Amino acid sequence: MSTLFTDVTAAGTNRDAGEFTPEEAVPRVDPLGWQRIGKELDEQGSSLLPGVLSREECQALAGVYPEDGLFRSRVVMGRHGFGRGEYKYFSYPLPQVIQELRTALYSRLAPVANGWNIAMGIDVRYPDKHHEFLQRCHNAGQLRPTPLLLQYGEGDYNCLHQDVYGEHVFPIQVAILLSEPGRDFTGGEFVLTEQRPRMQSRPEVVPLRQGDAVAFAVHHRPVQGTRGTYRVNLRHGVSRLRSGRRHTAGIIFHDAT
Repeated sequence: MSTLFTDVTAAGTNRDAGEFTPEEAVPRVDPLGWQRIGKELDEQGSSLLPGVLSREECQALAGVYPEDGLFRSRVVMGRHGFGRGEYKYFSYPLPQVIQELRTALYSRLAPVANGWNIAMGIDVRYPDKHHEFLQRCHNAGQLRPTPLLLQYGEGDYNCLHQDVYGEHVFPIQVAILLSEPGRDFTGGEFVLTEQRPRMQSRPEVVPLRQGDAVAFAVHHRPVQGTRGTYRVNLRHGVSRLRSGRRHTAGIIFHDAT
């Protein structure tokens, strides 16, 4: 197996789940432009993170989907009314590339998340380090890892939904497209909807290329109105694939009950 998927204990260390210093992934995430990303998240609830993974990394990560030993569970969407297609949740220890991104991205998104809670009058604050937030989850019985791989074939889609798994929820998550639109599949656009009070829902399609990621609100975010700040509710999904196969990696920062 490629060193891309060496687990976080393979080097003879004894790290707990989630204990990975942000500096280990700085070269990958620092050039993304975090001032822009924070501004776009504040203004529209999502932001494009271009070129998070290389083409080779995307192919390697999508290629582990059949390796059941890396995963804790498999979900067939049609059995639960979630849509069509399937996904698998990784087990701990996570593949190294997922662990690195989860840790480094969290540390840069936590200030945005804290700003949102302040604006919405929510008392919860998120620590700077991801392993500290995971400890909060684990103390509350949220012990199961939530990063996942999704696989879609022709005619598959993902219904609009929110990834909320317990009491402790980090309000931003990240999805990384591992396949190339137009080459590996057609259709299958990433879709967000925003439900505003006393108004019709606003849809948005986020254009992604292979290796691009999108950071977006898990549940709700603050919006400044003429009478002050109010909350809007967001959901996300994937439109119907017209042909081919599409793989996506999802990075959710809270663990599940």
